[in-house]
Amino acid sequence: MIGSNFWWFGRLLVLLVLIPQIYGWGKEGHIATCKIAEGLLTEEAAAGVQSLLPESAEGDFSSVCPWADTMRFHYYWSRALHYADTPDFRCNYSYCRDCHDNKNRKDRCVTGAIFNYTNQLMSRSDPQNTHNLTEALMFLGHFMGDAHQPLHCGFIGDEGGNSINLRWFKRKANLHHVWDTLMIETAMKTYYNRDLDTMIESIQRNISNGGFDDISSWDKCNATVCPNQYASESVNLACRYAYRNATPGVTLGDEYFDSRLPVMEKRLAQGGIRLAAVLNRIFSTSLPLAAE
Repeated sequence: MIGSNFWWFGRLLVLLVLIPQIYGWGKEGHIATCKIAEGLLTEEAAAGVQSLLPESAEGDFSSVCPWADTMRFHYYWSRALHYADTPDFRCNYSYCRDCHDNKNRKDRCVTGAIFNYTNQLMSRSDPQNTHNLTEALMFLGHFMGDAHQPLHCGFIGDEGGNSINLRWFKRKANLHHVWDTLMIETAMKTYYNRDLDTMIESIQRNISNGGFDDISSWDKCNATVCPNQYASESVNLACRYAYRNATPGVTLGDEYFDSRLPVMEKRLAQGGIRLAAVLNRIFSTSLPLAAE
């Protein structure tokens, strides 16, 4: 366990409750992704994860997965790592074209971050590796969730839906916040007795009982991690579902919610399954990263 170097971690968990989430799934989405992953870890990977968690996490990996959203205020350089915006209406993703920050510095996007932190963890036994592996684990868990939120690979022109102002039922919102937080909150209220654990357990049952019909194809990855695939799926889903009928000033209600909820829950499931697969590979072997 990491001790006194992370004395500040408990304070950051408090901030997560107080500060609105702008980047990535909201707190609940990140917890769900990592809770699903926790249940699918091998014994070796679970031990590896536990060895890197800060003491404040009390052994719960999912509790640290929202951490990176708060750290964007402390690590300003990390802000660009939560997303990979794509050209308007192209509905496709290209690492070489799209993985850069607003100053056009390459590799500074969510897929680049996933490659980077996976590589840091893969080289953990290298005596020349001076990276903070606890932070690498927490960043990886978070960014794997972000890459599966469709609007984190949304359009440059509307900042992934952040500038599309509308209403979610009777509430003022923007489209990005709908997908980050409000759909999950509405699902919890409508179907899960306002309880996140109940929602997570439902998704886990669907994973175990064949509720998703294409699970076997979700981790077709010939390397340790394949974030370009996740980003390509996300922008495709953004075009097909997130942006459709969600123009500025409209009110999104039951029709939008009911038709998009299965997409959102599937992305949480995919993020969890793939995160578990990546961690299982990291802590069991030394496969090469996917080449660009």
